[in-house]
Order: sequence, then C-alpha cells, then structure tokens
Amino acid sequence: MAYQALYRRYRPHTFEDVKGQEHIVRTLKNQLHTDRVGHAYLFTGTRGTGKTTVARILAAAVNCEAPGEDGSPCGKCPSCESIASGSSMNVIEIDAASNSKVDEMRQLIEEVEYPPTMGRFKVYIIDEVHMLSPAAFNALLKTLEEPPSYIIFILATTEVHKVPVTIMSRCQRYDFKRMTTDTIVDRMRQLGALDGYDAEEKGLYYIARRADGSMRDALSLLDQCISFYPDGTLSYDQVLSVLGAVDTQVFSDMLRAINAKDVAGVIRQIGEVSMAGRELGQFVMDFTWYLRNLLLLKSADNMEDVLDISTEHLAMLKEEAKAIEAPVLMRYIHIMSSLLEELKGSSQKRALLEVAMIRLMRPQMDEDYTSVIERLVNIEQQLESGVIVSPADQGEKPQAAKAEPLKKELPENIEETVKSAAGMWKRIAADADRLMKHSLNMAYVSISEDGRRLLLVYDEADNEQATIYKQLSQPHNIEILNNLVSDHVGAKVDIELVLNNSQLDRVHRYPDALSRFEQQTGIKLEEEDF
Repeated sequence: MAYQALYRRYRPHTFEDVKGQEHIVRTLKNQLHTDRVGHAYLFTGTRGTGKTTVARILAAAVNCEAPGEDGSPCGKCPSCESIASGSSMNVIEIDAASNSKVDEMRQLIEEVEYPPTMGRFKVYIIDEVHMLSPAAFNALLKTLEEPPSYIIFILATTEVHKVPVTIMSRCQRYDFKRMTTDTIVDRMRQLGALDGYDAEEKGLYYIARRADGSMRDALSLLDQCISFYPDGTLSYDQVLSVLGAVDTQVFSDMLRAINAKDVAGVIRQIGEVSMAGRELGQFVMDFTWYLRNLLLLKSADNMEDVLDISTEHLAMLKEEAKAIEAPVLMRYIHIMSSLLEELKGSSQKRALLEVAMIRLMRPQMDEDYTSVIERLVNIEQQLESGVIVSPADQGEKPQAAKAEPLKKELPENIEETVKSAAGMWKRIAADADRLMKHSLNMAYVSISEDGRRLLLVYDEADNEQATIYKQLSQPHNIEILNNLVSDHVGAKVDIELVLNNSQLDRVHRYPDALSRFEQQTGIKLEEEDF
C-alpha cells in the first residue's frame, strides 16, 4: 500500500479525536443526542482547523446504525465503513473551486430530489463554497432554505466574507478556531506514540508555531522532518535544518549588531544565513516574531505564559529587552512586516533584506515619527558620552540654515467669519453628536493663505486620522459640518479638509489658528463638554 501522510492516516473519525474545537463538537453532539440536527451548516475558519473532518464525522454520525451515547459514529457498521472509504452514495463531497458554475449547481439540485439508498440522510459537503459564482449561489438558495427532510448541507469556507448574506442566514454558522501551540504539540506527541517516532519537545514547539494554528500544516511539516531524519530522535537543530529556519541565538546576535549600528557585521550575518541555505522569507518572519516577543516583554509584566517559550530563552529575551526601547522595536517590526510583503515573488530577496536592515540602523533614512524620536535619542546618547554630534555623524550632508521659519504665521487679512469659527471651535465640536465631536476634536485647525477658508488638517500617517478624513469627506458629513458651523457663527464659512503627510510636516505648512483665536472669544468650557 502506498504511504499515507500523517494528517491523512490519523484523520479523526470520531468527535473525541477532534482537537481544539471543543465548542463545536459539544454543540453537534448535543444536537445528535436530542435529535435536533439542522438542515444546513456553515463551517468557517482558517486552513487545517478541522472543517472538512468534522463535516465527515457529522455525516457519518447521522447515518450510523449504532451510534454511541453521545452521538459519535461507531465506525464499524456498513454505513460508517463506506463513508470512511469514500464509497458511500449518501455523502457527496463537492469542491466548489472546480465546480463553481451554475450548471453544475443545477445538476446537484436535481440529484437532491432522490432519497438516500441506504441510511437516513444524504449529506452534501461543499468545500471552499465561497468560490461559487453568483448565479450558482442563487440556484442553491431556494433548495438550501427548504431542502427535503433527508438532505443536510454542510458548507465549508476559509473566506466567509465572500459568502452572500442570503446563504449565511439559512445556515447554522460554526467558527473553527486556530489551534493553540500546546494543542498541536500534544497531538504530535500522541501520534509519535502511535507511529513510532520520537522528537525533542523544543522541535515540536517550533513546528507548532510555524504551523500558525493549523493542525494539518503542523503534521505535514512533521512528516517532512521525519522523512529526512527517519532514525533516532528528531532534534531541534534537525527541525531547523529541514525547514530552513534559524536558531534564536542568531536573532540575538543580529539585534545586538543592529543596536550597535554595525552595518558590516549585520551584512556578514545575512551572508552566513544565506550561505547556510536558510529561506530568507522565513528568516524575516521568525525575526519579526522575535521582535514581537521583545515588545511584549517591554509592554507589560507577567508575559511569560503568553510568550510560550522556555525559561532559558525567556531570560535571554529579558536581557535583550533592557537594551532597546519600545518605540524603536515598533519601528523595527513595521519595517520587517513591510519587507515580508516585498519578498513575496521577488528574485532579489537578499538585497531587499540588506536594505531593510540598513534602514533599521539608519533612522535618518526614514521620516516617520518613531524614526525621528530614535534619532533624537541617538543624539542625546552621543552628547551624554561627550561626542560632538554633526550632520555628517548622522549620515547627512551639512546644509545651510533654512530661512523658512519653524512655524508658519497666520495670514494678515482673515475674514471675520473664519476667525470666529476658529475661535469657537471647541464649542462647535462640543455641540456636535458623539461621532462628529470626536472627528472635530482630532482636527488641527488652521486658516488658508488667503484667509478665506477654515482648514481642518488630518495626518495621513495616523491611521485613525486618515480614516476620519475619509469619513468626514463624504457629502452628507460635509453638509452636517457646514450646518453645524453656520449655526454657531451665524453665517456660512468655507471649510476645507486637508490630509497631510505627518504631524512634523504640518507645522511647516499650516499655522495654528485654534490657540491664536480661542482666547479672543472669551468662551471657557468645562471638561464635561468634551
């Protein structure tokens, strides 16, 4: 007999064998016990979490001739055996990705009219149901709502947002969770006793983390590792070798070199990782996870249980965390996360990784808020150590002093209505409804160069402000805003919404009107107004 992969050979056949989905298993067992089985189910969740497996178990359970007390299939009757072997005429599995057209769905609907030849129910399992065309969904809709009494539909999908609401409303929806690392490791350890392999605990935990919540992915990776090292105990180093991963110590050395701004050392380490045959995309992913663990340690106490790492590794992380600030870590994670997207499909992965690492060590290459803060911290540290800081030290060429003022001044001729609106802006915001109030309080209030328009400036770099700008720019919100301001000022005021690059750039472009005019109105607000 041909070799079967671990995830196929040890696929669960009873509810008791299903791991990590206790909330779903318990509900289905109760339905079977009380004979309240539904006619349509929608199983959603990421890959490898047991959707199709549970669907098959449910199909076997409703047709089993001698089910257990909790409703689980016996696995021994002719119906259970035929379903397990895939020869049952009562369980029809359809791959929607390759049967997405309306004609194929109509053929299914015609077959629904025929009752089962053996057993109580005909069960249709439609995998990746989101791949059906709109016409196919419409053809399925009526039958799904009122199928014959002997029909059960089980729809499975990894992208539930693509399933029409009309379909979802006719199904009982069950969300399959990602498996925890401990659940995956326990299952691999259990299968080790059955299959005769042995593996280091550390290696199993790495495989479980790499699987990202998918039991099937974990067993596939384990199968790959065992095939490469079939004799003896599978070690942690062997797992890293097979999966193209890197030991944690490499990340520690890399981060120390980055903190020391040792460009040559970092490039040399990247070369060593590349020459060792490690997959650079996986290296970036694991390094990002390493930085994430450091950030969690910096952000809160008692994070040991959340991190799920060994005591030795935790002690090393705590030492690393003392040498770096949280904002710097956040900038590192942001750059590494962006790099992951760039690496997909790229033929120059090493070059992209080297450029990203140089960006980590040269914050002056970026203009975002965290990089500016990091540059200031670097300058303070150099001053404290007695080093004279010059533009050349920061990797920049000396430039002549700019004549442009640090902050723009207000124009000389400002319309009175615009001036009044700026002066009473806090009162205007306080009288708005809850959502509008928050949006207006987030704005930086300024005045156009000609003095005729009130400017509400939002920063593109701030996700919340960028979202507010988009919502406030909608016509109906513009109308509400204009009416609100007009009611307070007593006249129409031209208002312009502006999406600016960053907070730091804002002071160079737009004068601060709010602080200038709010004192002139004589309005004093209580804290409760906000």
